[in-house]
Amino acid sequence: MKEYVFGVDVGGTTIKMGLFGASGELVEKWEIPTDTSNDGANILKDISEAVHAKLDEKAIDASRVEGIGIGIPGPVNSQGVVNHCVNLGWGVVPVARDLEKLSGFPVMAGNDANVAAMGEAFIGAGKDAESTVMITLGTGVGAGIVIDGKILAGHNGAAGECGHIHVNDDETEACGCGNHGCLEQYASATGIVRMANRMLADSDEASSLRDIDEFTSKDVFDAAKNGDEFAKKVVHEVCEILGKAIAKICNVVNPEMVVIGGGVSNAGPVLLNEMDEAFRREVFHGARETKIALATLGNDAGIYGGAGMVIEAAK
Repeated sequence: MKEYVFGVDVGGTTIKMGLFGASGELVEKWEIPTDTSNDGANILKDISEAVHAKLDEKAIDASRVEGIGIGIPGPVNSQGVVNHCVNLGWGVVPVARDLEKLSGFPVMAGNDANVAAMGEAFIGAGKDAESTVMITLGTGVGAGIVIDGKILAGHNGAAGECGHIHVNDDETEACGCGNHGCLEQYASATGIVRMANRMLADSDEASSLRDIDEFTSKDVFDAAKNGDEFAKKVVHEVCEILGKAIAKICNVVNPEMVVIGGGVSNAGPVLLNEMDEAFRREVFHGARETKIALATLGNDAGIYGGAGMVIEAAK
C-alpha cells in the first residue's frame, strides 16, 4: 500500500475531493465546480487536473499515490462503467478506464450512495461492523450495502436501491422512477412534505404548519419536537413506513449495522426512536439485533468512501 489515495464525490453542482493517507486519515479536502457543459465531457479531465495540481502543491510524487476512488450519481457496474447519469449529461461512460488514462492512477468507481455507505462503513458510524447498510434520506432516498469491506454493486450497479422498495399499494402519484408507492415517496425530505400536505388537506386539525407557506421536512420535525400534535402524527407515519422498510431490508441482508444519513437524519432521536420501534416490531427475529445509528461523516462520506474503496482493495 502506497502512502496516499484520493477520494472523489461527483455531484451535479460541485465535485468534492479529498487527499488521504494510507490509513484513511484526511490530509485535505476541497471542491471544484462540476462542468456539465457539452454533456459533461470535461468532468473527468477536471478531476485529473485537480488531483495533479494538489500533488504539485503538496510536493508529493505520483509514485506515492495508490489510486483514486470515485462516486458517481448513477448506476456503476463492477468494471467502473456508468450507465446513464442524467445530472452529469452522461450516457454510457467507462469512468474507471477513462480517468485512469487521464490521471495515470488506478481508479475504482461506484454509485455515489454506495460509496457514501462505504465511507460510513470504513471510518464512520459502521466502522466496527462487518456489514453495513446505509440509507440516505435527502431529496430522494439513496442506499448502499457494504459487506466485508466491499460494496455490493449488483449485476449492473443497481443493487441497494432501497428507496424504491414498494410500501403502498394504494398510491396514485408516480415516483420519480415511474412506479407507485416507493419508500422515497414517504421518507425523503420531499416525501415527508408531500405526506404532511396530504394529511393537512384531509384534516381540520390545528397545526403550526398551516402558518408556513412552504414548509420543509425540518419544519415538520421541529413542530413535532415542539409539541404540535398534528406534526407528531406525520412523523409517526413516516417512521412507521421507514421502520417497516428497514425491517424488510434486514430480513434479506441481515447486516450488523444500519446507518441513517442525509438531511432528514438531522432530526436526530425523534426520528431514530420511533423508527426503531417500528423496525423491532416488524423484523424477523433472526435480524432483530441489528444496530441502527445516525451517520457521522455528513457530506464527507463520499470522499471517505472513495478512499476506503482503494485502501480496502489494496489490503
